[in-house]
Amino acid sequence: MELQLKRPLAFFDLETTGVNIAVDRIVELCILKVLPDGVEEVLTMRINPGMPIPAESSMFHGIYDEDVKDLPFFRQRAEEVRAFLGDSDLAGYNSNKFDVPMLMEEFLRAGVDFSLEGRAFVDVQNIFHQMEQRTLKAAYRFYCDSNLDNAHTAEADVRATYEVLKAQLTKYEGAAYEDKHGNVSTPVVNDVPALHKFTNLSNPVDFAGRLVYDEDGDPCINFGKHKGKKVTHVFEVEPSYYAWMQNGDFPLYTKKVLEGLWNSFRNQRKEQRDAVAAASAEKKKEAQKEQQPKPEHKSKPITSDMLKQLQGKFGK
Repeated sequence: MELQLKRPLAFFDLETTGVNIAVDRIVELCILKVLPDGVEEVLTMRINPGMPIPAESSMFHGIYDEDVKDLPFFRQRAEEVRAFLGDSDLAGYNSNKFDVPMLMEEFLRAGVDFSLEGRAFVDVQNIFHQMEQRTLKAAYRFYCDSNLDNAHTAEADVRATYEVLKAQLTKYEGAAYEDKHGNVSTPVVNDVPALHKFTNLSNPVDFAGRLVYDEDGDPCINFGKHKGKKVTHVFEVEPSYYAWMQNGDFPLYTKKVLEGLWNSFRNQRKEQRDAVAAASAEKKKEAQKEQQPKPEHKSKPITSDMLKQLQGKFGK
């Protein structure tokens, strides 16, 4: 089944030095951009991470320090990546928890503005885990009836993810799904916004999952002592928590999102204070007007015409 797209959908996969979003770096990137007319465009690059690649990571993806030591850093190719992605929606395998936040960290370090606003995010792993619960290799075998060769190379993985999504759309067309609340729906449909809704399970604000939206649509803390509390409530009762997070070992994109929430919170509080102050000033002004003595009625000065009228009236 071919994808029905209103705008490009970019499948992408990252190979990295590790899995710590705030610390590790990209060593390989592949983007398969599928256009609404079905045309495919591919961008693949290896990148010097600017740090040693741990042996366990190299054993996983086969990329060693020697392979990337003479290659450009991400900051030198960030504009090329941003331009290639354009206004595409984003898709991947475990992309919401790892690839999207990792890519955003690299863009922020490079000083390149790449906005996530208005994009849809389709995490193929979330469809798979909710419907079958397997790995990418097993997913490829299960859905595509074939073995995945060259697993853990970026291009092989990203193409496998693309093929798996198309097979999922065919397999689950009209299939019922019951969520944890007992609600039954047919969520796997050939529509990117619908897949975005179905695959964003935790409804994250920052993709790293430190901040999530609650059932009311309000950002909440998703870790530590304030877990489950609205961000605005935490700012109200413990404003130093914001500074602690900004100075802590959190992903840059988490900090950027938190800064936006903090500024919005402060602006709202300022507007409220200004409104209260304006109302108080208006009330004080009205009270002062009430206390002012009313002006006395002053008699008009007597003129010669007025004297003549009096003389005529009284005959004197």
